[in-house]
Amino acid sequence: MISASVFGKTGYAQSLPAGFHEEVRTVNGLKLHYVEGGEGAPVLLIPGWLQTWYAWRTIMPVLAQNGHRVIAVDPPGMGSSDRPWDGYDTGTVGTELDGLMQQISPGPYTVMGHDIGMWIGYAMAADHPRSVSRLVLVEAIIPGLLKKEPEVFMPQAQSAFFWQFMFNQQPDLPEMLIKDREQPFMAYLFKHWAVHPERIALDVYAEAYRTTDSISAQMAYYRAFPQTISENQSRAQHRLMMPVLVLGGDHGVADFPREMLAPVVSHLSAGILKDCGHFAPEECPEDIERQVIPFLRN
Repeated sequence: MISASVFGKTGYAQSLPAGFHEEVRTVNGLKLHYVEGGEGAPVLLIPGWLQTWYAWRTIMPVLAQNGHRVIAVDPPGMGSSDRPWDGYDTGTVGTELDGLMQQISPGPYTVMGHDIGMWIGYAMAADHPRSVSRLVLVEAIIPGLLKKEPEVFMPQAQSAFFWQFMFNQQPDLPEMLIKDREQPFMAYLFKHWAVHPERIALDVYAEAYRTTDSISAQMAYYRAFPQTISENQSRAQHRLMMPVLVLGGDHGVADFPREMLAPVVSHLSAGILKDCGHFAPEECPEDIERQVIPFLRN
């Protein structure tokens, strides 16, 4: 069931799942927006690039029904949260989100992240191991953990999944090309990276990121690559000790995240999401739920 609507700073509406409410808290001077519901062991949900907390809308009630206090956040620069000028390396963002969680529910919690949310989740688990008790990582590769960086010259079929890593880092160019073209830009991404683009809330995200500063904030995560990569290379010197579940779409990154994380995780489980592309929380929520719920129970 869907209940009330949330209106972000750009005026877009996102329907709240029944039993959930929105909140804003200040951490290190930043206002962070999140949607919360349920009771029990806390789970923090972190969305990916060009999305908001709304990407988790189908999964949130199921987690709540299975005994979890669910917090779906807009990280800095995303959705209705503040957009700082800097601080988009995943270590800084992860520390801010841990600060948020310690305000909401002091003590350990599970982190579940998709895409950029997966980058942030890894940093949180590595930097705050006493806080993160379990980690679920969905559909991404993590900068700095690859044995071999992607090549510039590659077949189109491969470059279709890597071009944004270079494009998004360029100063001003993404803002210039995407502004006032948010909807066709996102529609292109969803068409080419998803098996079920019709399940993705295109209108919500296009409206959420229709301003130049909101587009810049999305690109800032990529422009922070030098620091994030350096930090992740240091983090990789120590294995994660908490249980970690990694999921990839069979039409997305598939089993690659398991291979990438095996050297840095001591207790690693992995699964493949069937008939699923990159935008897994919206494309195949039932398959995610099927694999995540038992992982959180054990």
